Amino acid sequence: MTGPSATFGFRDVDAREKPGLVRGVFDRVARRYDLMNDLMSGGVHRLWKDAVAARLNPQPGETIIDCAGGTGDMARRYAVMARRAQQRRGGPAARVLVVDYNAEMVAAGRDKGGEPEIAWAVGDAQALPLPDASAEAYSIAFGIRNVTDIAAALSEARRVLKPGGRFLCLEFSRPTTEALQKAYDAYSFKVIPEIGARVGGDREAYQYLVESIRRFPDQRRFAAMIGEAGFSRVEFTNFTGGVAALHAGRAI
Repeated sequence: MTGPSATFGFRDVDAREKPGLVRGVFDRVARRYDLMNDLMSGGVHRLWKDAVAARLNPQPGETIIDCAGGTGDMARRYAVMARRAQQRRGGPAARVLVVDYNAEMVAAGRDKGGEPEIAWAVGDAQALPLPDASAEAYSIAFGIRNVTDIAAALSEARRVLKPGGRFLCLEFSRPTTEALQKAYDAYSFKVIPEIGARVGGDREAYQYLVESIRRFPDQRRFAAMIGEAGFSRVEFTNFTGGVAALHAGRAI
């Protein structure tokens, strides 16, 4: 490598190569992505996402960015919750924008159908196609570990949020006990790639996903990075003993 490096699973690669490598992974898994999430987590990811949506608390008239939104799991939750609030209290409809780097994932999401509040865009978390201070809320679920430059993605999240805007990030993290970590490692490295091979037809893609989780900063280090990007009131909540964590903050 002659330039800056980036992580791709357990490998270090040229930072210029990572976007194409990650895009290749998600091109291959897009059509079975939601099914694989259910199989790998036993459906628990749906409870985590419900908790994130409740914490974000979408409101009528808000612009909400669902970054790395994939097939729209989070966006659909936000749209339905905002519409229910609108029906209770009135006001304009919310706008939920799904932005994902991978066109295949966006296409899979559109094919599933959507809510009227949702718009879709292919875009980079490190260079969002949005003006400064244009959104009340921003979330990214299971996507930030795949970007080339995490700090740049956090800076972009801060840029597009209005002062006081809500930032939420759901990501796999570090189990809080040694026993859970050992069990999680065994499941991750032995079971998940096998499910990927048998159901998704792609062991290598799911091996990367497992490895990428291990290279991602732990809860406290990631919280510090969020603060360094210009967010206040940064905190995190562990889900399932730290297998996943929700980080939250407010744009200063």
